[in-house]
Amino acid sequence: MIIEPLGVGSATPTATRHLSSVAVWREGSVFLFDCGENTQMRMLQGGLKRSQIDCIFISHFDTDHYSGLIGLLSTLQLHRRDREITLVGPEGLQEFVEWNFEFANIDLNYPIKYVEVEEGFEEERVVDEDEYYIEARPLNHTKFCIGYRFQEKDKPGKVDAEKAQEQGISEDWQYKELKAGNDVELDDGSVVKSADIVGHPRPGDSFAYITDTKYCPNSVKLAKNTNVLVHEATFSNDLADKAEETGHSTPKDAARVANEAKTKLLVITHFSARYTNEYVLLREARDDFFPTWVATELRPIFTDPAHEKGIIQPKVYLKEINRNKNKGNNNNSNNKGKKSSKKRKRKKKSKKRVRKRKKSSDKGSRKKRKKKDSDSRKKRKRKSKKKDKDKKNDNNSSDHEPKQITPRTPFDDFDRF
Repeated sequence: MIIEPLGVGSATPTATRHLSSVAVWREGSVFLFDCGENTQMRMLQGGLKRSQIDCIFISHFDTDHYSGLIGLLSTLQLHRRDREITLVGPEGLQEFVEWNFEFANIDLNYPIKYVEVEEGFEEERVVDEDEYYIEARPLNHTKFCIGYRFQEKDKPGKVDAEKAQEQGISEDWQYKELKAGNDVELDDGSVVKSADIVGHPRPGDSFAYITDTKYCPNSVKLAKNTNVLVHEATFSNDLADKAEETGHSTPKDAARVANEAKTKLLVITHFSARYTNEYVLLREARDDFFPTWVATELRPIFTDPAHEKGIIQPKVYLKEINRNKNKGNNNNSNNKGKKSSKKRKRKKKSKKRVRKRKKSSDKGSRKKRKKKDSDSRKKRKRKSKKKDKDKKNDNNSSDHEPKQITPRTPFDDFDRF
């Protein structure tokens, strides 16, 4: 699972922050949590394919959280999408979407499945699939607001192949049955139990999205034992009164939720435009919960570090570096003899200088000796500068192969997901 913040601003966009949206990529499917203005552009810049969107979750009807929804849906229409998309949000979401398309006289080519949550509910699984589910709970904002938890269901444990072979398991269907938790009966009538062959179930990835809320118990329930918690931190701790008045959180509130929920990583987002440096908020959050990150737009967060392999490419080809290193080693071996001979010459010259100084000490004064020493030093510096220039010219010659650097712009990884 890969989590990519698309917009981390609140209320109004700034020159460096866009409006609220977080994308979750999982096995070729994209799940959008909120869809602020310019979300689809940020998806393009972040390397996410709009055609892979399966579900869009709207937290509440503040315009900075849904202003990009109609534009995104109309783009999918222009792309001739025919696959169903699921929209989840507060009651009235279907009416809002249908009215906009009726007003524009647009008939969508693809079906939309609406899941509307009524105000006053306690907890609901708004999406429930074979491998994962999304849970929704109400939050504490000035208007009806929903928080979400994306939870992968437990994965089957690993099969002990040696034990299975010892007990007579040899065919693929038998392994599948054991992994599914079913016992297998062999031809001789003996039964191989799944519990003896398969290890303990592995917990799936989990992610919680909590925005536009004061501290509340439902935030802790949604974030319980999650791998990643994305929580709003609109105002600093100094403006706790304003946060309470407007129904928002401070870094201290976000850290409190993370501590009580025992989450592994807290990512703060939804920053007020008054903060040009969001790391002020990060410092406050880390005072109470150290494993905290700042949500950075288009910077993916990997719940499993193994997923990162093959997605982020190195800027320099390692083969080229190694080849250049090998060339350097060969040159060093050839230059060892030259360096040793130079050292011998220097030693001889230094001995001659010492002898001359001894002779001149009886004749000349100290001032004359100092002048001679300074002149000799200047000569040495000139010679060394000439040698350095010659070396640079040799390096810039056509025989030298420069390191190949991959051309890389901020938004060129279009197919990394």
